[in-house]
Amino acid sequence: MLSIDVVTDQPTWDEEVLALGGHPLQLWGWGELKAAHGWRALRLRVVEQDGSAGEVGEPRTVGLAQVLVRPLPSVFRALSYVARGPVVVHEADRARVCDAVADHCRTSVRGVGITFEPDWDADDAALDITGGRVAENPILYPETLIVDLTQSEDELQAVMSKSTRYDIRKAGRSGLDVRRVTDEETVKAVLGVYHETAERAGFALHTDEYYLDIHRLLGEHSVVVAAFDDDGSPVAFVWCISSATTSFELYGGINDRGRKLRANAPVKWESMMEAKRSGLSRYDMNGLLNDGISDFKRSFAQHTDTLVGSIDVPFSFWYSTWNRALPTAKKVLRSVSH
Repeated sequence: MLSIDVVTDQPTWDEEVLALGGHPLQLWGWGELKAAHGWRALRLRVVEQDGSAGEVGEPRTVGLAQVLVRPLPSVFRALSYVARGPVVVHEADRARVCDAVADHCRTSVRGVGITFEPDWDADDAALDITGGRVAENPILYPETLIVDLTQSEDELQAVMSKSTRYDIRKAGRSGLDVRRVTDEETVKAVLGVYHETAERAGFALHTDEYYLDIHRLLGEHSVVVAAFDDDGSPVAFVWCISSATTSFELYGGINDRGRKLRANAPVKWESMMEAKRSGLSRYDMNGLLNDGISDFKRSFAQHTDTLVGSIDVPFSFWYSTWNRALPTAKKVLRSVSH
């Protein structure tokens, strides 16, 4: 039998997530960010008691899950969500860990159900989660592009499109200033680029305070790489969060000056190299669609990756109504990745 410990200590939680190779969306800081903006975060350690034949041994951790809880209106009450989790010690325990987390949330959170979106390849194995079903309204997109950073720089560039490789090399020759940003004032300047990008492309943004909270709450795990014009102003950026293994893209943007300088590819390349220098093995570009941004992402590799996707475990009969009558409302939950 598995049991649940609720973890309330940030250093302990992050240490365990990082040691098990967990995704950055499972880090404490991401939960704190969402908790500051309409969610509630639960950190659950799934443990099993060792021992046999009447002997009781020490409990051992078999998995971790940061559960984000979103209040819902009326009878729906709440939805529990595990972004790119749970984290498990052994692959064989994946379904057991999900079941334990679901059981805990069923009794402690209740609401319509729980959605799992694990950071697991779709080809690894079928997940036999009790009561699980393919979600009708996924939050994160299962098809993505994950770059293997254990390859050499030459190997990574060899599979790029010619134009992307050219832009990266041209930036190196021209001396374009591309570097990681750590101070808050420069992050604010980078957000100016994001506003220009959003206005041009026609998509909505959070408040600046939301993005600054990422910088503050994720600390060293928040990685902003930007390109700068001759006058020191940012013209393009990529914003990732990172764990011990994975760099995960959250945002990116470019203004008109950056487009003229063809800064997009050099910035993304430097973001990948920043992760590689830090010893990370994976760079996840966070979703592929049929759009121009995804076409640009695909110019960095000749493959795609498909993750397990979204798995719902209903808790009540209101689950069907939630999915049938309120599909557009559920789409707001995608804000977990933006």
